Amino acid sequence: MLDVVYNHTAEGNHMGPTLSFRGIDNASYYWLKPDNPRFYDDFTGCGSSVNLTHPRVLQMVMDSLRYWVEVCHVDGFRFDLATTLARGPNGFDRDSGFLTAIRQDPVLSSVKLVAEPWDLGMGGYQVGAFPSQWSEWNDRYRSAMRRYWSGEGSLIGEVSSRMTGSSDLFNHDGRAPRAGVNHITVHDGFTLADLFSYNEKHNEANGEENRDGSSDNHSNNCGHEGPTDDPTITALRRQLRKNQLACLLLAQGLPLILAGDEVGNSQSGNNNAYCQDNEIGWVDWDGLNREGDDLTDFIGHMTDLRKRFPQIRSRRWLDGRRADGSYGVLWLTPEAEEMQEQDWNFPEGRFLAYVLGSTEEAQAPIFVVLNAAPEAIAFKLPKMPEYRNWQQVLNTADSKQTVADFAPGSDANAPPRTVLAFAGSA
Repeated sequence: MLDVVYNHTAEGNHMGPTLSFRGIDNASYYWLKPDNPRFYDDFTGCGSSVNLTHPRVLQMVMDSLRYWVEVCHVDGFRFDLATTLARGPNGFDRDSGFLTAIRQDPVLSSVKLVAEPWDLGMGGYQVGAFPSQWSEWNDRYRSAMRRYWSGEGSLIGEVSSRMTGSSDLFNHDGRAPRAGVNHITVHDGFTLADLFSYNEKHNEANGEENRDGSSDNHSNNCGHEGPTDDPTITALRRQLRKNQLACLLLAQGLPLILAGDEVGNSQSGNNNAYCQDNEIGWVDWDGLNREGDDLTDFIGHMTDLRKRFPQIRSRRWLDGRRADGSYGVLWLTPEAEEMQEQDWNFPEGRFLAYVLGSTEEAQAPIFVVLNAAPEAIAFKLPKMPEYRNWQQVLNTADSKQTVADFAPGSDANAPPRTVLAFAGSA
């Protein structure tokens, strides 16, 4: 897939250079201020915004996309600040010329389309609003899971939705759970290692006195800002990285993993490193095979689990108890009883457990436990007559992934800040 940027050019604002489109037909290629067309409407933060409502500008973009597919054979695109591309005179428009042209194009309508569904303009945040053939970056997943594993309580309702495809955002217009692209880290912002090593951004090297980059990171330095040799802190950081990766690959929707997160790549707390063509911005692969940093085997284990349980990759939205007694998902208390309204409103709750039922005959269910509390929590394995055994297939606190069997209804313990998973067997 190709990451494409059709929302702005290198010509910047009215002070920027005249390189191409500004000199050819400035009023056609760019959004201009209606009351003062000397200046630009800047939805992108880069000085100007490309105006795809003009037929020739739209034609240029469509020709470019078809070239990448027909000549270069790419399989699809991720559209940077896609909201800008779908803007009309009154803001974002689901029936804009761009989205309509993509939908009816014999070449582009069949490739993979992923939107970054926001820009910086008024009404720019459009997560869940793109047409049914699109997938979208789901920053609601990112925010909820960052807050949850950084220690914030009272989020189990939000987390339950994010782990099961975010139906509140995408279950409309015939869209499927794959409409959401779940992610914790991307090319903008902290890396996964930095997410659990810094409470504050450290962008001094960018030359803007640390003013640039987001200050809203929901990060947790685990008790020390930056690198440390303290074994307790480094162990906790590693476990929290594993928790985020485990959730990402257990969650319904499409998982996106940032390159370098599997080997502990750090940007030294810089969360806006696009301008750093040096060790800050480069991916450091030295963490490969280094104890404490390398999580490639763990990610391999998680992808095996994702393949083993098709319900995680389901194309259908989940339901609860069905008339025949089967179920798509069961939300359970630590006592393995179905959750009631008061259970969802448990003050400062940091424990969530659920079973994803089988989608086909002979498939195994998977029981998932998320314990973000700083202490161990006792729980029971679900009692289900059709399953005589629960086999532990994941424990992020266990570096060896010890296999253990539990009888339905038996007692177990979720270690502090841990993700567990169990497979049911008949």
